[in-house]
Amino acid sequence: MAVSPEGTPAPPVETLPSPPEAHTLEPGSDSGAGRLSFCTKVCYGIGGVPNQVASSAIAFYLQLFLLDVAQIPAAQVSLVLFGGKVSGAAADPLAGFFINRSRRTGSGRLMPWVLGCTPFIALASFFLWFLPPFTSLRGLWYTALYSLFQALATPQGAGLGHCVPCKETALPGQVAVSPNATRLYSIAATVVAVTYPVCSSLLCLGVKERPGASARAAGQGLSFLAGLRLTVRHPPYLKLVISFLFISAAVQVEQSYLVLFCAHASRLHDHVQSLVLTILVSAVLSTPMWEWVLQRFGKRMSAFGIFGMVPFAILLAAMPTAPVAYVVAFVSGVSIAVSLLLPWSMLPDVVDEFQLQHQHGPGLETIFYSSYVFFTKLSGAGALGISTLSLDFAGYESGACKQAEQVVVTLKVLIGAMPTCMILIGLCILMVGPTPKVPSRNSSRSLGRRTSYSLA
Repeated sequence: MAVSPEGTPAPPVETLPSPPEAHTLEPGSDSGAGRLSFCTKVCYGIGGVPNQVASSAIAFYLQLFLLDVAQIPAAQVSLVLFGGKVSGAAADPLAGFFINRSRRTGSGRLMPWVLGCTPFIALASFFLWFLPPFTSLRGLWYTALYSLFQALATPQGAGLGHCVPCKETALPGQVAVSPNATRLYSIAATVVAVTYPVCSSLLCLGVKERPGASARAAGQGLSFLAGLRLTVRHPPYLKLVISFLFISAAVQVEQSYLVLFCAHASRLHDHVQSLVLTILVSAVLSTPMWEWVLQRFGKRMSAFGIFGMVPFAILLAAMPTAPVAYVVAFVSGVSIAVSLLLPWSMLPDVVDEFQLQHQHGPGLETIFYSSYVFFTKLSGAGALGISTLSLDFAGYESGACKQAEQVVVTLKVLIGAMPTCMILIGLCILMVGPTPKVPSRNSSRSLGRRTSYSLA
């Protein structure tokens, strides 16, 4: 599992409408009645590895790479981040629409999209970390590549970086880009790009897709636009989406500015890789714990785990020392894990409650999931674009060893006050009103018969 708020532990979640309990198996499966085989689950998980690795690398290191290695002005970096996130957000409902409209092939309906996007997203992920020989159009170069990567990541799938500290004797002002840093970025990008065809091939070989019985009998159900109009009028769905607009944006801001804060607003530049690794490892290891907490104490109580990030983020901004930073990294990873797990645990309840109330046919799951990802990506685009623009207003100098005091203060606000406010707003919205009722087992079986896709 990678720490990325617009991603989920497996691909392609935003275009795969069937919830886990609704999956059906082809006859002769070795997994037993009503269960997926272990091999299928492993191949399905491996298929999502490249997107999660690339997304985590982008979340933590892309801003540092663009500002200090590519030496793009902060104002242009804000356009790169905003343009990429918006293209990814726009691609989500479009991908859902075209996938629903596409014809079924021998390998299924989703698999051709995954395989078709694989070579292009591999190239985009490599050239996103490539330093072109020209300097005047680098902003446009990275905007186009990041937009392409975000757009292709939607149908394809539902440590990188090297922080080189400045020497104490270095003079302020522009510095040359370290060839070692550039080479390490390129090597890591190559490794990530190679994983795309390898993991996609394993996904194709190990996972089989076939339509459910209801899809053959009922066709496509509601049109995309008609279904979208219905979903945005469903109050529990609106509450869930709005609350996680703020929470996911806070997580993205915290991830994006942690490395910059360590490099320019504290003496933690030697600990950057270790801190990022601590966040990722704690997020992965705490996921089973949060699964147990969700089942034992409920989803609303589990949401308070996100609040754990708040006091520690403020503590890091006030006391940027190594011991504090490692504690903050561990707690942040635990909180980020539940912030990623919780919405995908609550969305099936919202979808089931909606279908029990409205009794519509198949296809609505795609709309619920894709529109949720659309809105969260859009909120991330606004948050990252505006926050990066604030660095430009504060006087951030790309490639400089020492930044102005206004930049240091701005970075402290971006990793402390800004995520705190957004998390508190999101949690307040989430706690207001009743939670969706979990359907009974019989209702779940009935809903499962109306799903569009299944895995075998």
